[in-house]
Amino acid sequence: MAAVPRPARPSRAVEAQEGVKDLIVRRGLVAGDPLPTESELMEQLQVSRNSIREALKALQAVGIVEIRHGFGMFVGRMSLAGLVDELAFHSRITLQNGKNHLAHLVEIREILEVGLVQRLIDLGSEADLTPAADVIARMDAEAEQGLVSPETDRLFHDLLYRPLGNPLVSQLLGAFWDVYYQLRDHLGTPDEPPGDVAKRHRDIYTAVLAGDGPAAAAAVTAHFDGVRNRLARLRG
Repeated sequence: MAAVPRPARPSRAVEAQEGVKDLIVRRGLVAGDPLPTESELMEQLQVSRNSIREALKALQAVGIVEIRHGFGMFVGRMSLAGLVDELAFHSRITLQNGKNHLAHLVEIREILEVGLVQRLIDLGSEADLTPAADVIARMDAEAEQGLVSPETDRLFHDLLYRPLGNPLVSQLLGAFWDVYYQLRDHLGTPDEPPGDVAKRHRDIYTAVLAGDGPAAAAAVTAHFDGVRNRLARLRG
């Protein structure tokens, strides 16, 4: 019988990465808390300086560690920047070959927001939608000037779902938005009149305020029609 090969042993740098993560968890550290120095980590984890530095670079790349030159190392704040760059790149190279990653992302975001508006409706009077209403007023003013700014559009979604009290919602929606924004020059000129953009957002707000789940879901779907139309136009 042939001998079964043993799994490759993780490199010392990979072991160091796991050691740093374990240290953060065991000590109950949170984002922004200082980490031990390189020398202290070498001693505690029993690895070389090169392994520690390689591990810290890898952890910095995924946001687990933040290195502030001149100040030290800290537990990082969660960032989806790496995911955004990867999604934007793959979406860009598939934009015109019929296997468009961006269309799939739009579908995922639509499904997410359909669920989120229902959660808002379930909250009822506990959800303060006043900040979102204020953004709609800004949208109307911008539409009269001929353009609803991307920043105002993004702010509406951020404030609308804030009553849910889930910070990951804002980060995930922000990641989708960042991918779309990176690809804006490849998508061509928007064909929706500014007044329609403002109305689509107002329809979402009005349906949520009225507690009308089907209308809110339909309004979210209509909101993404503009993006879908631009993608369809690219595919000819």
